[in-house]
Amino acid sequence: MTLFGGLLKRFEKQCETSDNHKDESLQTRYYKGNLNQLFTTVEEIFNNDKQAKVVNSAKEHGELAIEVNRGRKIFMIITIITVKPYQTAVDINASTESGSLTGVYGQLKEEILRFYQKLDQKSTYIGSGKNV
Repeated sequence: MTLFGGLLKRFEKQCETSDNHKDESLQTRYYKGNLNQLFTTVEEIFNNDKQAKVVNSAKEHGELAIEVNRGRKIFMIITIITVKPYQTAVDINASTESGSLTGVYGQLKEEILRFYQKLDQKSTYIGSGKNV
């Protein structure tokens, strides 16, 4: 990424994970378990976080909408999909409406990584990206 591209990136108001993400820390993460197990674990993580609120929960679609307020309001969509028996993918899309003179992308990425760290402690992490 060029210097100019990197500078612009920090001002983006959306950060998301994907299988092919250039930033390895933002690649889709895979966990041992099925949709029900991971969905319940993710709900627990956010229900136990005083600065987060589950806004909407759709188990049949494998999606949770979360509002996090750690000084800046961040909206997260967590998508949970079972790809193989007992192998479940967890993707995250984090965004905010507010901006900052120093940029908000870093805070969005930090929130995603904070969540993944908590999930790693509660579920068996298999790997990330397409190479799982």
